[in-house]
Amino acid sequence: MSQGAVVVIGLDPGSRVTGYGIVREVSGQAELIETGTIRTPVNKDMGTRLGVIYQRLAELITAHGPVEAAIENVFVSKNPSSALKLGQARGAAMAACATHGLSVAEYEPSKVKKNLVGLGSAPKDQVAFMVARCLGIKNPDWPEDASDALAVAICHLNERRMRRLISS
Repeated sequence: MSQGAVVVIGLDPGSRVTGYGIVREVSGQAELIETGTIRTPVNKDMGTRLGVIYQRLAELITAHGPVEAAIENVFVSKNPSSALKLGQARGAAMAACATHGLSVAEYEPSKVKKNLVGLGSAPKDQVAFMVARCLGIKNPDWPEDASDALAVAICHLNERRMRRLISS
């Protein structure tokens, strides 16, 4: 890995689909390492599904060696059952990161959108466009959950860089 490079994994948790994006930043330039989704077997019990999220993220962390993680905060839903399942998926993702020694930064969806687009209520397609621009990818074909996870990772890198500038 290049000197001064930092690798971050961004996560958009869900009990059915968890998006992930692994990004490396070198000298302020972000580059895509890997992105995708973890799809859990909907016909299985919740414990099995959470185990799939945990295990797959553990494999990704081991393979790519991120030093930090960033995760989207739970979106408060009107449906308590959905919010609970989302929280459980988020917990499985955070546990996978913690057991591999990663600190986990948490970001509200509106903070991620404002960080990338400049508007906290930006539509998903604008966020996806900015993610592709930040990574220098033309015509990306990744799923929406993967794009959201990449947005969280890029937001974290931007926030991290800003904190370093302010502290120096």
